[in-house]
Amino acid sequence: MTSNHRKNIKKDKSDSQKNTLIKYNKPKRILGLTIILSVFLFTLIGRIGFLQFVQGASLKEAATRQQTTSRIISPNRGAIYDSTGKPLAISASVDTVTVNPQKFIIEDNPEETSVLQEKISKALSEIFELDYDEVYGKVTSSSSVQTIIKKVEEDKINQLKSWMESNEISSGINIDTDTKRYYYYNNLASNLIGFCGDDNQGLAGLEYYWNSVLTGTPGKITTSQDATQDIISDEDENYIPAQNGSNITLTIDYNIQTIAEKYLKQAVADNQCERGGNIIVMDPSTGDILAMASYPDYDLNSPFTPNEKLAQTWDSLSTSSKSSALQNMWRNPAVSNTYEPGSVFKVIVSSIALEENLVETDTPGIFSCGGSQIVSGVKINCAKKSGHGFQSLRQALENSCNPAFMQLGAKIGAETLYKYFEAFGLFEKTGIATAGEAVGTFHDIDKVGPVELATISFGQRFTITPLQMITSVCAIANDGVLMQPRIVKSIENTDTGTVTTIEPKEVRQVVSSETAEQVRSMMESVVVEGGGRYGQVAGYNIGGKTGTSEAPPGKEEEEGTVASFLAIAPVENTKVAVLLTLYHPSESNNYGGQIAAPVVAQVLSEVLPYLEIPSNDTTITTTPTDSYNSLQTSSLPDVKNKTVSEAQKILENAGFKFDTTSDPESIVTEQVPKPGTPLLKGAIVKLYSNKNSDRISVDVPSVKGLTAVKAKNTLLNSKLNVKIVGSGGKVVSQDPIAGTPVEEGTVVTITLQEELDSGLH
Repeated sequence: MTSNHRKNIKKDKSDSQKNTLIKYNKPKRILGLTIILSVFLFTLIGRIGFLQFVQGASLKEAATRQQTTSRIISPNRGAIYDSTGKPLAISASVDTVTVNPQKFIIEDNPEETSVLQEKISKALSEIFELDYDEVYGKVTSSSSVQTIIKKVEEDKINQLKSWMESNEISSGINIDTDTKRYYYYNNLASNLIGFCGDDNQGLAGLEYYWNSVLTGTPGKITTSQDATQDIISDEDENYIPAQNGSNITLTIDYNIQTIAEKYLKQAVADNQCERGGNIIVMDPSTGDILAMASYPDYDLNSPFTPNEKLAQTWDSLSTSSKSSALQNMWRNPAVSNTYEPGSVFKVIVSSIALEENLVETDTPGIFSCGGSQIVSGVKINCAKKSGHGFQSLRQALENSCNPAFMQLGAKIGAETLYKYFEAFGLFEKTGIATAGEAVGTFHDIDKVGPVELATISFGQRFTITPLQMITSVCAIANDGVLMQPRIVKSIENTDTGTVTTIEPKEVRQVVSSETAEQVRSMMESVVVEGGGRYGQVAGYNIGGKTGTSEAPPGKEEEEGTVASFLAIAPVENTKVAVLLTLYHPSESNNYGGQIAAPVVAQVLSEVLPYLEIPSNDTTITTTPTDSYNSLQTSSLPDVKNKTVSEAQKILENAGFKFDTTSDPESIVTEQVPKPGTPLLKGAIVKLYSNKNSDRISVDVPSVKGLTAVKAKNTLLNSKLNVKIVGSGGKVVSQDPIAGTPVEEGTVVTITLQEELDSGLH
């Protein structure tokens, strides 16, 4: 056998073995693949089953969230009205503009993308008067949405819509309806009403306290969307309507509030009150707050802008100091700040002594004043250094005598005083429905020694809020019944129209009606005979009490004195109580009887007729006396429809001067003041014609403290006229107040009274 043959035999044998091995391994491979596929299939089925039956519910919820979009429907915030129905705060529809930056990206074309982004940024910054770079940063942002501007007025939105239409831009710029809070009268009752933030949530005052009632409940719309976030038409769209906020009506009367603010502002300015002032007008029978004002105030429509006083030091303040200063600017001192009430508090002490039958109103000589009194080695002075001698309780209240009330306090005792203080509500908040109410501070009863008892008896070395002070005296004006102060009188559900009335709330009977009547009688004597004589109002019986409290030791320079006056009117069947408090007035004249009483009188002289409280015409003279030969009045003749030259002759013959820029042959179309107005001789009459009707405005000068003749001349020099109320003495108040812009020829009313001695405080 050859070698080649043997090789072929081996090769054939080898091939045969390979074929046999392949035939053997092929079924084995198929089996392995089958097993692998089976395992994979069972795993997949298991996974599907797990997702379907175990995680199905949660995955379905997640998918729904991804496939649906929710849009919040903002509720309308309720309005705030005064008691006469005037809107003080309302919410109007505005819009918020946002952009979706990704919508401005043109795929595979960065150059066109950049042009579009710049174009949109330019338009938005110009329409809304925004910084271009800031807007461009938002338009080119990688965020899904960016807010361009909030609470935009309709005219700006119309400009944007017009631009979008002309530039064929239909997506990427969003306009969503929102609301904006408006305050009709800017600064009116600002410290009381408070304001809202950008999210329409109340941040201060009534807006904060009543936020849950005013805000309402947001609604919602849910719809489906595809993977590109476009809305899919869906018959199952879910709509949950918003529940709008309720309207609230206050007890505040716009007209009374305006009167109170006018004279408060003038009083703070005239007396250089470093820490401002506040005034409260209240109805004792219901507890209704008819007016509550503080000054300095601020603009509710721009609450983060410093007021005039704060602006003087604003730039020098640190960031934290600015925040604190704004918080202080927003505070309502009548409710949130405490003070030492001073001699006004003697009304409360008098009522306690009478209720306890410890004294009678007119028993002569039961109190003695030599100008001071020593208590436990401490000398405490009276305002009148020479003393008041022997006095009855009525005389002691008229004179506001500290030694007399120290003697009265010692007779009453600390425990009895504190029992009545609690009954008058002085140890707790009044419960008025507004934010930030504070409560006063008193000595612990076990720490009230002879000196503490003495100072408490004339209203010092403890603190209460102005609201606590007037509320307690209103109990006396209301026959001894304490009422809870009411600031909101009704709530209206704007969706249903249902009105819920908040009824006046009687707290308790504090003193008897007999005691209350006796105290009111003494308060009237204070105004007729005592230190409150500047509080008289022509034609009305007024009761009152003056107050001048000194700062605690060590705080004289920082806090200064507090001058105040509290009045009730009329004395019987009282309808109105007024408390004016002036903080840190000028040291040259800081007695409440001299600087606060005449202001309250001026407020009442307008408020009482407005409330249609009849005048008895038995008090102060309301026309000038014959002793003022140069202050006689005459009725202004009607010169309309006459030529200027004819009008000149008529006015001069009647004793008046005239002022006009019209030529002599022009026809008079209007005169200021109006025909029939009683004017002093020498008054200026402004004439306007068919050829010249331009009006000139001037600021009313201050004439307080001047005699009638000097006041008249000062006003005439400003081309203003004068009406005089009262006689003798000097000007104690004026209307319009100093600084008010008025038309030339306007009549300024001045009130005259004799000066009181400085001991009457």
